[in-house]
Amino acid sequence: MPTIDKYELEILGSYEKEKLKSIATKSELAKLKAAARATAIKDRRVNIRLSSGDLSDIQVKAMEQGVPYQTLIASVLHRYVTGRLSERSEVVDAPSRGRSAKPRDRSKD
Repeated sequence: MPTIDKYELEILGSYEKEKLKSIATKSELAKLKAAARATAIKDRRVNIRLSSGDLSDIQVKAMEQGVPYQTLIASVLHRYVTGRLSERSEVVDAPSRGRSAKPRDRSKD
């Protein structure tokens, strides 16, 4: 479970005392509400096969973010298809489960 630092506690206290005011305009709020509604509509079901290791990693990431793992998967896919998530050109962190940090050069195969 994530811990809350002093700054976050201060923000939470201000929120609970209703001291925070929105700076969004009515048109911005309308756009955000429309986007949220469009994103929330889930009218299709998809089944995929994942390795048990990948699924475990996804479930851990989802737990860290406090969301169900299916929601995390749907969010990542949505961000990818809308262009807000792209592939990295270079791997920064070494992946888990002993995978190579650099992509294999398949031209030698």
